[in-house]
Amino acid sequence: MTVISDQEIADFSADFNSNSKNQVASRAARRSGLLEASFNDRVSERLNHVFSTELDVGGVTDQKHSGRCWEFATLNVLRHYFGKKNKVKDFTFSQAYNFFWDKIERANAFYNAMIRLADKPINDREVQSWLGFAGEDGGLWSMAINLVKKYGVVPSYAMPESFNSNNTTGLIDSLARKERKDAIALRKLVNEGSSKDELEKAKKHFLNEVYRMVSVALGEPPKKFDLEYRDDDKKYHLERDLTPREFVQKYFKDFKFDDYVVLSNCPNHEFNKLYHMPLYDNVDGGDQIKFLNVPIEYLAQAAVAQLKSGDAVIFGNDVLKQMERKTGYLDTELYQTDKLFGVDTKMSKADRLATGEGFATHDMTLVGVDEDHGHIRKWKVENSWGDKYGHKGFYEMSQPWFEDYVYDVVVRKEFLTDEQVKLAEGPAIDLKPWDNIG
Repeated sequence: MTVISDQEIADFSADFNSNSKNQVASRAARRSGLLEASFNDRVSERLNHVFSTELDVGGVTDQKHSGRCWEFATLNVLRHYFGKKNKVKDFTFSQAYNFFWDKIERANAFYNAMIRLADKPINDREVQSWLGFAGEDGGLWSMAINLVKKYGVVPSYAMPESFNSNNTTGLIDSLARKERKDAIALRKLVNEGSSKDELEKAKKHFLNEVYRMVSVALGEPPKKFDLEYRDDDKKYHLERDLTPREFVQKYFKDFKFDDYVVLSNCPNHEFNKLYHMPLYDNVDGGDQIKFLNVPIEYLAQAAVAQLKSGDAVIFGNDVLKQMERKTGYLDTELYQTDKLFGVDTKMSKADRLATGEGFATHDMTLVGVDEDHGHIRKWKVENSWGDKYGHKGFYEMSQPWFEDYVYDVVVRKEFLTDEQVKLAEGPAIDLKPWDNIG
């Protein structure tokens, strides 16, 4: 191994200055920034606002400064279903309500893991994965559905957003710090030979404190509420004293939660396999968090079929790659930084996942698709960043972007092949917490 020599530095400089275009690119980049200097405005030619299949949905929601996109996307699917059934397009559900119960359930899962793993050293990779996940507010569709099944949902007016639900940094930092300290105490109790009852007593005490913290930050969730709305035909509706569970049981009785499957496209793992991610099992006794890994074309086919049936599709993606908030464009040719630098950084999807360059960072909702004789041209995307970005909060995504940066879609079993249904209903392979499956 050698150090960089003065001669090599001189050679690098000479090579840079040998092409006058490098100085032009540098001046543009320094003046306006790398992304603006490499912005390709020609993508607007294919990312217009017209779609061959488009759902009739209301306005968008806004997760503000929080990692709750998975809850927003899930509740967007539910509100579209409720709106279609009851002719009330702009009815919204409370994300703060389900976020409250996520903090309680996830603390319980964390404490259970710390007790289970207490015989391992604190620097064990699995223990460290759990410690790193403490307090987090990110999640997945299946996690949100676990919460809906157990705790129901409420209208947004029954538990409105607050400063701490819109800006979760303070709460998740406090919860992470507390849970990590509690982990030390629980590990000590286990290693001192404490009984199961003593461990349960300690865990209950810690959970009670977590409940207090979340209640201070978000307010206690309602136990009952009045369902009140005026539908799109201006007809008034009122139903008093519903519990959140009763609301789901009555108004979502035909919504078959268990018919949905998460199709993933993670080519760094074997295709046609069902995977389980224990780290994300947020509700003790709830459904396991599982993904069926298949080639990307099956994700697109199933998503199109579900949209044509009239239902939206949640999808996990790497939203910060090749995206502009102002226009709402998602296109692989949007920022041509490689041309600006004169380099080639193109990687396969498998290599991006294997190296940590690729990862699903956001959940959004597909509400439209544009096809030309079966060829997908673009997708209409409902985001949860408010209506000031994109086209009134909706984004346009090219098919190449879908193939490169979409890692999963949530679709009903009826849109899978028979073999995929069989796999989805079969045994799953447990993944390690550090496995990157998008």
